[in-house]
Amino acid sequence: MVVLEAPPVRDTRRVSAAVAAAGVSSFALLYAPQPVLPQLAAGFRLDPGSASLTIGVATGALAVAVLPVAWLAGRVGRRRVIVWSVLATAIIGLLLPLAPSFSVLLAMRAVQGVAVAGFAGVAAAYLADAVGAARLPAAVGAMIAGNSVGGMLGRLGAGFAAGPMGWHGALLVVAVLSLVCALFAALTLPHDEAPNSGSQTSGRGSPDAGPVRRARLGAGLVGPFAVGTLATGAFVALYNAAGFRLAAPPLSLAPAAASLVFLSYAMGTASSAAAGRLAARLGWTKALVTALVVTVAGAVLTAHPSLPLIATGFAVLTAGFFAAHAIANAWVAAEAPPSARGRAAGVYTLCYYLGSGLGGTAGGVVYGHAGWAWLIGLTSAWLVLAVLAVLMTRRSR
Repeated sequence: MVVLEAPPVRDTRRVSAAVAAAGVSSFALLYAPQPVLPQLAAGFRLDPGSASLTIGVATGALAVAVLPVAWLAGRVGRRRVIVWSVLATAIIGLLLPLAPSFSVLLAMRAVQGVAVAGFAGVAAAYLADAVGAARLPAAVGAMIAGNSVGGMLGRLGAGFAAGPMGWHGALLVVAVLSLVCALFAALTLPHDEAPNSGSQTSGRGSPDAGPVRRARLGAGLVGPFAVGTLATGAFVALYNAAGFRLAAPPLSLAPAAASLVFLSYAMGTASSAAAGRLAARLGWTKALVTALVVTVAGAVLTAHPSLPLIATGFAVLTAGFFAAHAIANAWVAAEAPPSARGRAAGVYTLCYYLGSGLGGTAGGVVYGHAGWAWLIGLTSAWLVLAVLAVLMTRRSR
């Protein structure tokens, strides 16, 4: 058995900081339109389900692109793909406010989703190679924390800027801040190994060649893949509809006030950073089930008409979801064979963004036609199915 030497702590911190900055940039831009969906709906005369396509098209395009991008990263190098990804995503973000119609906006969001795939589908595998197995849970937790910070800052920035600047100015503000983070990541991210050497290469010299067939990844990874699809769909559906619910009577909150719900992402930042310790203490299965149960509890709390309880519910479900996401992501990276790691990470990301695109859009339709209570019922059912999939996988560590 070959034992790989772990990188120095200083390099590990540099890697984690760079990947976290890339996550902030990518996810701030990916979800920046979420708090201004009501303004987009009003400006383009859309219903909630149609407006939610602004998120769904981007995440759907990301899901379609993630496996080809993972393959490309095996050819040209994961660092190079990550750098291209964050810079292209930020540049497209600067152009979004210029979209003359909703159809053009959707097309640009689809291209942006493909660009984000270069980070989202490659970062976990890059970390696994860069920091080693011992530090992987903590590094993935830092990555997910960066993702959650980006999601929170992008949504808050857009929400607060929407009042005085409209949705055009709101998206521009987020794009400028994201470009700064993207430049930091591009300048800081250490170089990886040559694309055709090391853990990126299979025994036959082809990057990640045939890993699903040879390693049969699905047998031990059904649980985390199900979490990627079902839990993410539930989470994004709730947040897509949150702005509409908070802006509607009897709450009738202004965009800036409604966007404060995204402060709940601070709970996600803390829980994702702590998820590695939870998994080490309880094992993959128990830790993941616990996080999903917490997510269900938070979703149910949001059904109450009281604004403080709604805010508490979002904080709880966000903490639970990001812990589940971090555990599932690390589970996939740790359990996949080194030669199949990039493809496994790509499959997980595919599941994640299929859930985000399809679930988020379906949730907007359900909310628009049936209301919040029905949306809670639907998303809770998805989360329960995710729990059952994890239990059926029966993996422990």
